[in-house]
Amino acid sequence: MTLSTIVGWLARGLALAGGVVLVIVTILTVVSITGRSLIWAGLSPVPGDVELVEAGMGFAIFAFLPWCQYVRGHATVDIFTNFLPSAANRVIDVVSELLMTLVIVLFAWRLWFGMLDKIRYKETTFILQFPIWWPYAAAMVAAAIGVIVSFYVLYQRIREAAAGATIPSQGSVH
Repeated sequence: MTLSTIVGWLARGLALAGGVVLVIVTILTVVSITGRSLIWAGLSPVPGDVELVEAGMGFAIFAFLPWCQYVRGHATVDIFTNFLPSAANRVIDVVSELLMTLVIVLFAWRLWFGMLDKIRYKETTFILQFPIWWPYAAAMVAAAIGVIVSFYVLYQRIREAAAGATIPSQGSVH
């Protein structure tokens, strides 16, 4: 199994987990809104629905980031670079990947310290009283995988710039 395959499956698996969480959060929201609108019929909203949605969305956002990075899905403004030679575009790709890698490392680093603060102060949510560090930890795992994927993608862009051509991924998961 190649490194590209491992990194690709790691990114895809995390994105699928984020998708599952997003579906669960959506169902939870529908059930809670339905309960609110049918209070007259004896139903009620889901207790702590906002807390659960916040936690789930935080994880989902970080879960999608590695896959987006792996498949080069970030928004680009290539109207300015279409007229440049391909060598210049490869250099721009390397610089862009480097900047994105630095941003993802920054996110993971700050999530780590945020999580440690939440553990230290034993902060919990208001209604459900679950520790706030739990969603931080879930997002931190996703961000750490994002760092791994981002470094791999940066390595690929550097190889492409050095080779002067796009290098196809071996064992692609697309």
